[in-house]
Amino acid sequence: MRLRATMIGSGLALALLAGTAAFAQQAQQKVTVAVTAIVEHPALDAARDGVKKALEEAGYKDGANLTFRYESAQGSPATAAQIAQKFAGESPNVIVAIATPSAQAMVTATQTIPVVFTAVTDPVAAQIVKDRKAPGGNVTGISDFSPLEAQFDLIKELVPTAKKIGVVFNPGEANSVALLNAVKALAPARSLQIVEASAGRTADVSAAAQSLVGKVDAIYLPTDNTIISALGTVLAVGVDNKLPVFTGDTESVQKGSVASIGFDYFQVGVETGAVVVRVLKGEKPGAIPVANASGSNLVINAKAAAAMGVTVPPAVLARAKQVIN
Repeated sequence: MRLRATMIGSGLALALLAGTAAFAQQAQQKVTVAVTAIVEHPALDAARDGVKKALEEAGYKDGANLTFRYESAQGSPATAAQIAQKFAGESPNVIVAIATPSAQAMVTATQTIPVVFTAVTDPVAAQIVKDRKAPGGNVTGISDFSPLEAQFDLIKELVPTAKKIGVVFNPGEANSVALLNAVKALAPARSLQIVEASAGRTADVSAAAQSLVGKVDAIYLPTDNTIISALGTVLAVGVDNKLPVFTGDTESVQKGSVASIGFDYFQVGVETGAVVVRVLKGEKPGAIPVANASGSNLVINAKAAAAMGVTVPPAVLARAKQVIN
């Protein structure tokens, strides 16, 4: 009986060791995650870094059991399409597409390689997925539709006399058009009129912002990749004309816009990375519902506010997660 018990115990121990060894071997199998973004700017860069952080925390170390590749389209849809075709030909384990144009290019390039998108405002309107709850196919991801009502309530709180708000946007970006339409829908309830200024290229952004001077009481920049890539030119217009500039993302507040209530895009990237890990472990992307980014933070740039003629009430400063001086 003792011999049999010993044999059984030894067998269990060997089985456990074998299972542990198999798990360790699986963990050491090298995977490739290819990441593409339409352009480099603070919010999208933070999302990329968050994806990498989530992978590291899940045990995927770049240079060890992970090859982490990144390419930016530098604002060019044609380059985004080229990157998409290149990645599709290389067949990585998962492709991460950051922002709407890159996601659109990627889902056109492959219907088999898992694609996880992030920083996409309206994936259904952009025809990236057909249904948020049941994406189907090889695609899922994280949406970042801005908390617009809170953002425009903040604008009214900081510029209470505002009647007209200028919105600089790229009409060629589906996400930007979706945000503009939502802004126009919420404006009447706040006694606001929206004045549009379109810019199809980063080179056009400065002129678009300048066209609003004398016509509006504040400028709002949505999470539009073309516009945010030229943020500095809009901020210069704001400072020169004491015209407050608000943004849809908090990373741009760090760069000099007055304020925003928005997502922490590093955390958005972490949430996206968690979806990538699920796919690497065997889940089908199309069976994972598209999720909304969680959380929103109030960030205020007190120095920028003063430069653009805005006095921030103490009550607003008190509830801010971060105040930049």
